[in-house]
Amino acid sequence: MDATRTAALEAFVARAAGAQRAQVRTLQPLSGGAVQENWLLDLHIEGGAFNGELHAVLRCDSPSAGVSVSLSRAHEFALLRVARAAGVTVPEALWLGDDATLIGRPFFIMRRVGGTAAAHVLVRQPRPGLAERLGAELARIHALRPPQPHLDFLPLPTGAPALHTLARHRAFLDALPRAYPALEWGLRWLQRRAPPRGDIVLCHRDFRTGNYMVDAQGLTAILDWEFAGWSDPLEDIGWFFARCWRFGADRLEAGGIGTREAFLHGYTAQCGRVVDPRAVHYWEVMAHLSWAVICIQQAARGVAEDALLLQLTGHIVPELEWEILAMTEND
Repeated sequence: MDATRTAALEAFVARAAGAQRAQVRTLQPLSGGAVQENWLLDLHIEGGAFNGELHAVLRCDSPSAGVSVSLSRAHEFALLRVARAAGVTVPEALWLGDDATLIGRPFFIMRRVGGTAAAHVLVRQPRPGLAERLGAELARIHALRPPQPHLDFLPLPTGAPALHTLARHRAFLDALPRAYPALEWGLRWLQRRAPPRGDIVLCHRDFRTGNYMVDAQGLTAILDWEFAGWSDPLEDIGWFFARCWRFGADRLEAGGIGTREAFLHGYTAQCGRVVDPRAVHYWEVMAHLSWAVICIQQAARGVAEDALLLQLTGHIVPELEWEILAMTEND
């Protein structure tokens, strides 16, 4: 970020914090974030309620158009505030930069939390109780139901959430220049078995290992709310259990960090809802199909932007196709 935009950021923070002056001490990009960008931001603030040193993260749009279903930064900011008020462990959302010209892109600033989100680290360092705690956190998210003040920007599905998602995937696959027969098979399998509309709750829609922070004491934050929306609560559970998010620790079916039983125990203890494992299987298949569609989108974006990491995402698709076939072959 150039000096002009850094100065504009300092002026913005001073105004938002009600301070006499704000100085950027550190501003550097953080790794990760294929859809949005995160910047480590250390500030020195003089005056006001935030007087002193503030360790924060600036989250902004990526330079490209990103993924079409991703929420805006203003909407993600609102979600963080609603989730925190409901008792979900999320970073404190401090200030929304609603003027995109300030640093060239929409952004918000949140308080930085400690720990790591690196999936390859988390699945190799067992933490007793983490799966159960994550189950309870998800139950707190699912306690939020429509209508919800400050979340009126989230569209309500008019029918069964599964059918809504499948229609979006069908439209995307039909528009591609090449065919993906295994994905078409998965799409048809899911269409024939789509569950009817039931409870509609707030779903994170990317609740997985890699999108939460953990330190030596345990969970410190649930991250990356850009895909959240109203849906079937089993969508989140199926996503968390999907093999593609175990990062090689396949025997630990709850995100590579615990057992299904531990996760569901935490979930049920928090909200009282007993989960049918057979119903979760459907949403695990859906998770692999949805991730395959996103991988295809990211690979195309990587070619357009000459971004190697995004291009390599396309190589995951055959593995996801195999998993879809393996999960449905006996039906």
